[in-house]
Amino acid sequence: MRWVSLVVLLAACQSEEAPTVDVFRPDYQGVETGLLEGDLVRFRVAMTGARDGQDVIDYAECAAAQYALIRGFGFARQVRTNVAEEGGIWRADAVYTVSPAVPRGLRTIDAEVTVDNCVSLGIPTV
Repeated sequence: MRWVSLVVLLAACQSEEAPTVDVFRPDYQGVETGLLEGDLVRFRVAMTGARDGQDVIDYAECAAAQYALIRGFGFARQVRTNVAEEGGIWRADAVYTVSPAVPRGLRTIDAEVTVDNCVSLGIPTV
């Protein structure tokens, strides 16, 4: 009887945390593409069901990689990406340069490798 009381007492001391269920069900709502000047391209993407801002950034990167391939380029470089969330809709406004050779900078992407990765992750491209 004493053991049962001790088990009940110990169980009561433990904090009860609700289990978290992270189900990722993204709804990709499209890409708006616009040539700014020369090799600068703007991508506006929107989605719901994102876990955080990185999901919408990944969506924009996938769009940029596919755009580069469509235009006959093999590489892109992120210039900037602005992310906002309002009412459960995540939006990214991103600018990339596209080029036939690896561009200078830290945020360069190999378009073919990136598109393959996007396809394997189920992220749509342009």
